[in-house]
Amino acid sequence: MNRCFLGAMSVALLGSVPVGARAQASSAAAWDSVSRILKTPTVETGGYHRYNFPRRDITLKVGDVTVATALALGAWAGFSGGPADAMTGDLVLTAAELRPVQAELANQRIDVTAVHNHLVGEAPQITYVHFHAQGAAIDLATRLERALALTATPRPVAAAVAQPVTIDTAAVFRTLGLSGRAQGNVAQVSTLLVPGTVTLDGHALTPALAYGSPINIQMAGPDRAVATGDLAVVGSRVDPVLDAFAAHRITTTAVHSHLIGESPTIYYIHFWADGPLADVLRGLRAALDAGR
Repeated sequence: MNRCFLGAMSVALLGSVPVGARAQASSAAAWDSVSRILKTPTVETGGYHRYNFPRRDITLKVGDVTVATALALGAWAGFSGGPADAMTGDLVLTAAELRPVQAELANQRIDVTAVHNHLVGEAPQITYVHFHAQGAAIDLATRLERALALTATPRPVAAAVAQPVTIDTAAVFRTLGLSGRAQGNVAQVSTLLVPGTVTLDGHALTPALAYGSPINIQMAGPDRAVATGDLAVVGSRVDPVLDAFAAHRITTTAVHSHLIGESPTIYYIHFWADGPLADVLRGLRAALDAGR
């Protein structure tokens, strides 16, 4: 069989594959490549591709509570749309990691959009660095990898060891009016409190990626729960949410931005709740209602 015939046959076979199927295969290959570069599995959720980097290497305490990784130590990167679209995310860094990682993000042309706390009184002190960049996913992942390599983040990321659920998920989901997931003593839910479309640089942002409101709840005793997360709201809802937290003895730990230049401006309200599970849930539900 001559080379001309082999070439013609290859073209014919390629042409027999529907264009949509070829595009889908190409997209899947790109996300697999990103997963290999970042050394963590791809998770498709909320209309975007997410790559998680849990800081299982950090033993974190707030008062007498040892914070579960799933409660407040979940670094991640997310890619919206197709493999040629934007990346955004959040790195969880120790004090020693902050300067070299920031320098490398700048060197890799990945914009830092926020540097701040999410918790108060934690030990060791943790800093959260939010970032955003536009471009091809494989290129962005390669650049982000160079910053991640300067941290002690355990990678390749191993799947979490399955644990029996010890938190009352029925009470959590019913009281908050949200569905979610749970493993061990931690339940996680997320919702959207911002109406309409949010844009950045003329692009509509993927809601769950850019301005979701995640809430994580951990059992810290037989009838003691702690909770943290952030409620993303428009400006007119900030004070009502703060008032709801205060009325239910939930500490607001930060009010700040995660993005730069978005329209409308989104405010991210972080919190720490500690008390009987039913009381914590009632307070969180009041804050959610106030944020809508």
